[in-house]
Amino acid sequence: MSDLIQEMISRRSVRKYKPDMIPKETIDKIIEAGLYAPSGMGRQPVIILAITNKEVRDRFSKLNAGIMGADGMDPFYGAPVVLVVLADKNVPTYLYDGSLVMANLMLAAHDLGIGSCWIHRAKEEFESAEGKVFLKSLGIEGDYEGIGHCVLGYIDGEEPKAMPRKENYVYCVK
Repeated sequence: MSDLIQEMISRRSVRKYKPDMIPKETIDKIIEAGLYAPSGMGRQPVIILAITNKEVRDRFSKLNAGIMGADGMDPFYGAPVVLVVLADKNVPTYLYDGSLVMANLMLAAHDLGIGSCWIHRAKEEFESAEGKVFLKSLGIEGDYEGIGHCVLGYIDGEEPKAMPRKENYVYCVK
């Protein structure tokens, strides 16, 4: 089995991270992998916000928790890095393109020994007034929708084990 396929099979979502920051070079490699995800007709409608500033990270954690009705919880599980994937809603394949970027980010992180997890509610965050103001403060204009947060960090504890694959997952048509 190729190393790539083994990485795909062994990657798991991590829900407990050490507070240690990941080196910038490692974060940059993960982001680069995300940027090379396929996109419909090569349009590349995705942007990535790399959040390593603890204050900003905590602000989005609080906003995310509020959206899901869990104030006081950290939906980012203590991960020190949050890569927010947004995509231009004017591109017909934006949701799929953003999802492929998320997958590439998580696979690249795993390959580099970094834990990751897809955290939802980015859509609601960036539809909010606070999210819109944040994007504007970065000079980002356009009709972007939050696809997801790829949280990154060093795993605190054991690497999660895979659940058995469900039956009737594949149907062969001959």
